[in-house]
This record gives sequence, structure tokens and C-alpha cells, in this order.
Amino acid sequence: MFAENKMEKWAVRAGQGIDVPARLVLWNGRSFDLGRFERPLVVLQANSEACLPYLMSPSLDRLARAYIEGLIDLEGRLTDAIVVAYALAQRALTPAARLGRVIRNLPHTRAADQASISYHYDVSNAFYQAWLDPAMVYSCAYFENGGEDLATAQRKKIDHILRKIRLEPGQSLLDIGCGWGALVIQAARDYGARCVGITVSERQAELARARVAAAGLENHVQIRLQDYRDVEGTFDRITSVGMFEHVGKKNLPAYFAQMRRLLADDGLALNHGITSSDPDSGEAAFGGGEFIDKYVFPNGELPHLGLALRAMQHGGLEALDIENLRRHYARTLHMWSERFEAASEAIRSEVGERRFRIWRIYLAGCAFAFERDDISLYQILCHKAGRTPHDIAWSRHYMYGDRSGYAG
Repeated sequence: MFAENKMEKWAVRAGQGIDVPARLVLWNGRSFDLGRFERPLVVLQANSEACLPYLMSPSLDRLARAYIEGLIDLEGRLTDAIVVAYALAQRALTPAARLGRVIRNLPHTRAADQASISYHYDVSNAFYQAWLDPAMVYSCAYFENGGEDLATAQRKKIDHILRKIRLEPGQSLLDIGCGWGALVIQAARDYGARCVGITVSERQAELARARVAAAGLENHVQIRLQDYRDVEGTFDRITSVGMFEHVGKKNLPAYFAQMRRLLADDGLALNHGITSSDPDSGEAAFGGGEFIDKYVFPNGELPHLGLALRAMQHGGLEALDIENLRRHYARTLHMWSERFEAASEAIRSEVGERRFRIWRIYLAGCAFAFERDDISLYQILCHKAGRTPHDIAWSRHYMYGDRSGYAG
């Protein structure tokens, strides 16, 4: 009875200012409405008194943990549940606590990075195939007109990148963090490039090699199981898509310096990555960063755009073009989340209930975070700093299909 009385007082306070009608149902069937409404859109089912500490002092991390561990269940649209979770966390946390941890001393040795990447990407290839597009592109898509399906938008994203770096037949291309090989396959098949893709995920490398072979591109594409710090040689073009989030903020200058060392003197490189919108903490808001670090991306760090550009300059690279694709990633994540929900039975069978819950709320939560501008996505085109400007394009026309904008 004591626990029920505490929950009743909490529900009265928590329900103020929540835009989505929600109801809390206790383990004994007693229910409390979070706000005034005729019918709830979201029902939080508390399965035991063990969930009380998570609900009484909610953050995105604590609420997610309670759901993942089965202490609470959700009914209703997941997008509405995410709105409720944000509202609860926003009301409960102090302004300082909302920003997350400011200082994180994360190890980024080769062994630590290998373990983190393996945890995230080696879940199983079948798991990712269940909700990604057929090419298995696990990064922000590009909706040129806004109405593209996911597969088309992912192909357009790769084309958008390859146009930006002005990829030409016969040029060498290094793709850092190549995933399952979609970019290098498209670059070799459609642009005639000689490609090297690197990853430290064994399962990604295995499937990427099989896909290269199936495309008949073994003489044009090499997939290596290799850390970016160990790559040698010179490349005309370099791409890094969805990888620098794993590097660590302190390591970014060295990361970009390595990119510079590998880049030909007249080469172009493009970094495509998620950034934090908070210039101070570099964390997702309201405890979201703690959840992602613990359950999804161990040792991942999101720099602010300003920090990324500063690190790039320290690494000896000059930014030529910066494009914000936040709206595109919100759309991508909504599509991934919808596909994830549609394939829920197969995914549960493949990875189990706990991991299913982790990824279910991760995808939907990230979509909401991009909508809110808690996090963003930038493509940064660059070349070696100090170069003559005469070979820089006069305009962006060439990026959008009109190649007349090349300098000459």
C-alpha cells in the first residue's frame, strides 16, 4: 500500500505537462492517469515494485533500462511512448543532469575499439538484414525529393557522396568503416573505381566479401579486416561514413591526420557522421547518452560540429563543404523503426527478447532525438590544407548531377 501511495503522488506530479495521454498500471491492476483524457495512447505496465526507483526518478537511461530488463512493458505506438519518456525525464531532471556526463575518459585502444565494434555490429547479419534496405546501408539515407523509398534513398546517398568527391574511373578509393560493402560495390560498379573497404567487424567483412564476389567485382574491390590506424598507402579518394563516432573525441585530430597521410596531394575526402548539438557535454540529452553507451554503442562519442571541424584542421585537412542531413536521418530512422516493428517476430527469434527491446527503443528514440535537434548529421568534404584554390569547384552544381561546376 505504501508503494501504491507513492506511485499515486508521483503520477499526479508526472502527469502535468505531458502532451501524450498516458496511463500507469501497477502489478496489482491499479492504474493512474498521467494527465486528463478519455483514452490513453500509451500504457506503462509496471510489473513489480522493483520498477519504482526507475519511475520515481526517471531519465531516458533509467526508463529504457526498466523496459529492457522487463520491469515495465509498453502498450501503444512506440513513437508516443518515446514522447512520454522524454516528457517524464525533462520534468524530473535538473538542468545540469539533463545534459549528461561532460567528461568521459573512454579507452580507444585497438583492442577496446575492436570489442566495441564487435558488440554492436556482430549481433548477426540476419538481424540487420531484417530491417535495413537490401544493400544493408547502415547510415543516414538521402531523400533528394522527400518521397523516396528506403532502398532508393540509400542508393542516392552513396551517389551523393561519390559525386561530392568527384570520383572518376580508375581512381583509388578507401572506405573507412565499409560496413557490408555497399559503397565500395557501387563505386566500383558505377564509377569504375579501384576500392579498398576496411572494417574491424568480422561478420561485416565476411558478408561484404561475399557480396563483392556475387557482384563480380573481386578484381576491383578489396575488403580488409583492418583498423584505420594500420592502413598504409595513398588513395585518390577517401570516404568515412558513420565511423568517426567510434574514434573518440580526443583521438579525432589523429584520426584526421591519418586520413591526410593516406590522401593523395590532389585528393578529396568526405566524413559523414553523427554530431551532438550540445557544444559542451557532447552527450545526447536527458540521459540518452548513458543508455546508448551501456546498451548500444560502447565507447561511442559524439563531437559537436565545431569540435569536428577544429580536429579536422588540426589534422591537416581543410573543410570545403558542410551539409546538414539531420532531417534525412530522422526520416531514415523512422523507416528503420517501422521495418523493425514489422519484422519483430523474426528479430525476437534471431536475437532474443532483451536485445530486441534494446534496439526497438534505440531506433525510435534516435528518430525523436534527430527530430528535436539533440543530435545531427553532417557530411564534411575536405582536402589537404594549404592547397592552391584553383582546383576547387566554383559552385555545388556538380554535386547534384551537373558536372559543369568543376574547376578547370
